[in-house]
Amino acid sequence: MNAQRSADLRSFAIVGHASSGKTMLAEAMLACSGVIGRMGSIADGTTVSDYHVTEKQHQISTQASLLHTEWLGKKLNIIDTPGYLDFLSESLAALRVVDSALVVIHAQHGVGVGTERVWKCATECGIPKVLVVNAMDKPNARFDDVLAEAREHFGHRVFPLNVPVNPGPGFNQVLDVLRSDIVTYDNSRRGKFSEEPATGAWKERVTQLHRELIEVIAESDDTLLAKFFDEGGISEEELRAGIHAAVQRELFIPLFCISAETDVGVARLLDFIAKYGASPADRQQITGHNGGDTPVVVKLDESETVAQVFKTMAEEHFGELSFFRVYAGTISTGMELWNANRKISERIGQIYVLNGRDREAVGSLQAGDIGAVVKLKDTHTGNTLCTSSRTVTLPMPDYPSPAIHAALQTKAKGEEDRVAAGLATLHDEDPAFQFRVDPELHQTVVSAQGELHLEVVAERLRRRFNVHVDLVEPRVAFRETIKIPAAANYRHKKQTGGAGQFAEVALRIEPGPRDSGIVFTESLSGQAVDRVYVPSVERGVHNACAEGILAGFRAVDVKVDFHDGKMHPVDSNDIAFQVAGYWAFKEAFANAKPCLLEPIHEIEVRIPEDCVGKVMGDLSSRRGSILGVDVDGAFQVVRAQVPAKELYRYSSQLRSLTGGRGVHSEQFSHYAEMPRELEQRLLEQAKGKRAGK
Repeated sequence: MNAQRSADLRSFAIVGHASSGKTMLAEAMLACSGVIGRMGSIADGTTVSDYHVTEKQHQISTQASLLHTEWLGKKLNIIDTPGYLDFLSESLAALRVVDSALVVIHAQHGVGVGTERVWKCATECGIPKVLVVNAMDKPNARFDDVLAEAREHFGHRVFPLNVPVNPGPGFNQVLDVLRSDIVTYDNSRRGKFSEEPATGAWKERVTQLHRELIEVIAESDDTLLAKFFDEGGISEEELRAGIHAAVQRELFIPLFCISAETDVGVARLLDFIAKYGASPADRQQITGHNGGDTPVVVKLDESETVAQVFKTMAEEHFGELSFFRVYAGTISTGMELWNANRKISERIGQIYVLNGRDREAVGSLQAGDIGAVVKLKDTHTGNTLCTSSRTVTLPMPDYPSPAIHAALQTKAKGEEDRVAAGLATLHDEDPAFQFRVDPELHQTVVSAQGELHLEVVAERLRRRFNVHVDLVEPRVAFRETIKIPAAANYRHKKQTGGAGQFAEVALRIEPGPRDSGIVFTESLSGQAVDRVYVPSVERGVHNACAEGILAGFRAVDVKVDFHDGKMHPVDSNDIAFQVAGYWAFKEAFANAKPCLLEPIHEIEVRIPEDCVGKVMGDLSSRRGSILGVDVDGAFQVVRAQVPAKELYRYSSQLRSLTGGRGVHSEQFSHYAEMPRELEQRLLEQAKGKRAGK
């Protein structure tokens, strides 16, 4: 592919709610432009962008795929992104490096939760959006309703640049508002079409829409607006010149209707992107930092190279690919660049432009372009590469907090090191996935954006690192505390010949405020116990708290007072007082009406209005407490507090209840006393485990 000027580049991400047809739209674009001879299908696993094993198994996109083609002399960089919110981080990373977003809406389903999420992400990234209503060939395709929904969600600036003439099965005609034509597509699935002037009722409608479009564009520019009022209109040339500026300033949001599976309407969409779409020249600078806190502006026309890696991925039989965007200068094979985040030098290997798994080697890429490089030694997602003479770090994405957790259970001994190395590698590739070894629960806990995300990570771990692991329900970090004050006196005496062990400790305990931990004090009087042994008693108390008394969970929120005791001039020592403090605390704790506390999470569930009753009923069945319901556009946001134990695999249940239209987030709120019957059940389980040891 020939080198392009920055102004001739069109980099955009295809984003939207799950199953809206993003991958097939990318496939149709490649077919239209002649990159592929025929379109593949998701069911057969033959699309260009969904080529990974997990994507073929699940028949959904799980990774952002980089594609490229040419149209009307412009190079198009296309990033096909997953629609499931489990993989929102892939869309977020893509939106940060492109110049515009194609937001796809399914003609049957309308605006979904995922549509709003990616719209918000694109807005935060400061890039213009184009709406695409897909699947107009499906039964009950409802273009007018979806247009109304889009305006309700995204404002009156949404304007249709084409209208379906024959929606539903057999859809192949659109009314082109810019050209005032009816465009008829053949059934070759290659985007071929013929056009003829609109007549009759369609002529009246396109004339009205064209007049409205002129008004919208005129309102976006003071000069055009003045001419519109003075002369009663603007010329076609002024209209077309004004469209680009209006789109960039988001004073005008174009909307197209298409059928990606039959490649109807896609050619005219490509025309619009090539003629009026955003290029790197529309946003010529980005703000970073110079290695410290000082802001620095990186400009498109600077000679010093600045690039950022937005995705890393291991390709089978090929190695690790690092996807990057060049923000300034040129990046070439063989260059030495400085990784400003990790403070290391990297030699640039072979550079590629991609169409899914197909790679085309190029010698260099210029500012504004997107590509991939193979086998960087220690560069990860989000790192900035620059020339050593000018250190710059560009901002990294803020990935959403994990919404779901599971424990990783190894099935074969001796694989622990490979599992640890695999988890670290997968986290470097996908920062939205996190893991930790929990010393309290004695489990490796993995956290992700959703259950699909977790399953895909586990599949990659098994396949790439040849380990045998299962995802199981993580243990819950319950706590133990007391309800009433109590006291205990414990004497530790041990004689084995020679110096023995002696210590006597008297403790008083009482409940402390919630989240106060263990507060240890001493109120000794006289010389019964040397003060040097106070830290020993405190260590014994903390050891007992860490082990737990009732069921092996950490004891919390207790005030402990060491008020009396005895010692021996020869046999008393540090260990003796630790042991005495340990058992004195356990005895006092057992006499103070101990109980269990469970972690409570605060969750937000974002759902369509017709799902509110089902979701609230389900939350109540999980011992949840509803805090309130807020309205956010066409969606309802249910806020509730739910015990953590009841939230395992909640996202699957929510998907089932809402038909995939709901999303939730959760975070720890506080600890609360567990219901007595559940506490008894947990204590019996703990007793059984101790007996089985």
